[in-house]
Amino acid sequence: MSPTNPQNLVRHELIGLNAKVVKTMNRQLEGLVGKVIDETRNTLILFNGAKNMIVPKDVVSFNFYLPNGDVVRVDGKRLIGRAEDRIKMKVRNWR
Repeated sequence: MSPTNPQNLVRHELIGLNAKVVKTMNRQLEGLVGKVIDETRNTLILFNGAKNMIVPKDVVSFNFYLPNGDVVRVDGKRLIGRAEDRIKMKVRNWR
């Protein structure tokens, strides 16, 4: 598979990327920052250096920070599903 870039982020592994919650209806989640350490069907688990934070995918938008320095904003609803299934899906408009 090709390296992670802004065009194929949704179809790649998210574990290991730094992420920030940038838009949500839940004010307690807004601004959370951390490294993605695990992923379930409906949540991402972020580690901020002190504790793990469970963030539901369906109510937030994330900024993902790629290793090459790019920042990609993704609506969490586009990430719902198991990682192994998301890799196989076809994505038209992922933003």
